[in-house]
Amino acid sequence: MLIINDPFREARVPYDNNRTRRARTGRRRGKPPIVYAAVDLGTNNCRLLMAKPSAGGFKVVGSFSRIVRLGEGMAESGHLSEAAMNRTLEALKICASKINSVAPARTRAVATEACRSAANRQIFVDRVKAETGLDIETISPKEEAVLTLEGCAPLLDREHPFGLVFDIGGGSVEVMFVETLEPSRPRLIEAMSLPFGVVTLAERHGHDLVAEDDYASMVDVVEGELAGFDERHGISSRIAQDKVQMLGTSGTVTMLGGIYLNLPRYNRSRVDGLDMDFPAIAEINTRLARMNGQERARHPCIGKERADLVVAGCAILEAVCRRWPAGRLRVADRGIREGLLLGMMTADGDAR
Repeated sequence: MLIINDPFREARVPYDNNRTRRARTGRRRGKPPIVYAAVDLGTNNCRLLMAKPSAGGFKVVGSFSRIVRLGEGMAESGHLSEAAMNRTLEALKICASKINSVAPARTRAVATEACRSAANRQIFVDRVKAETGLDIETISPKEEAVLTLEGCAPLLDREHPFGLVFDIGGGSVEVMFVETLEPSRPRLIEAMSLPFGVVTLAERHGHDLVAEDDYASMVDVVEGELAGFDERHGISSRIAQDKVQMLGTSGTVTMLGGIYLNLPRYNRSRVDGLDMDFPAIAEINTRLARMNGQERARHPCIGKERADLVVAGCAILEAVCRRWPAGRLRVADRGIREGLLLGMMTADGDAR
């Protein structure tokens, strides 16, 4: 377990000032609005988002997402496999092609837990550069947490003075405790990174029909990791006083949002910002945990590519809800990519 205690501003990354000046010059000459591109390469997914600044934030001009399973088998081997690297490279080639088609003023591509932990990460990063032209930056858990918070911050309200924000990833889980009283953005009090996620736990405990004992074991392990963080900040007692809101981002949380709404297929505009009550979350978790892989794969909001990771995600979410019974969870279908875009725009003076 890694503990992060850092001000929001300390995770800022410097950008090329010359390029910033060129970009601003272009705007003065009446050229089309500047486009920015962000790539988030996780343990399970590869995601691209391209946007241009607009009133209230930015306007998306293109996106791409693919499940690549970069961290597949890493829990046992400690290495990125050849098959996983090849799958990921194919997805990154698509990202690079889309990025080149819009000629963005600035691009930032980051990788998280799989690349942080892999013994052969540099070989992979060098291959990415050679085959796609993308410079993949492996970011620390600290910056991963900050970027996630920056991307999700607009969904935090001011009705509660504190917030718990969490991201259930493929290879790690980020948990952030924030203060929401500042008018501009939340203040990060402390963040914690758990070195396991849905891919890691699914490989340990099974992908198909998970035994009740294995499911309970996953919940207990995760909740135990959260205990010290809870006690340090008195989070449970603040929840009892109705001072803490909860915001979750990840494939697990958004998938549950789609199921909660009984959608015939996933719809981001319906799910992003959705509030779910804890009893409904518990009922969905129990239902999914009792299904086998084929049953989960047939659900329109899950699909065969995610079916084997669902139970591990439900166990992590159940542990979070059990430790911190806030009663309601807000869903965020946003995170690192949005944080990257806002950071680049702010650096260029384009954030509005």
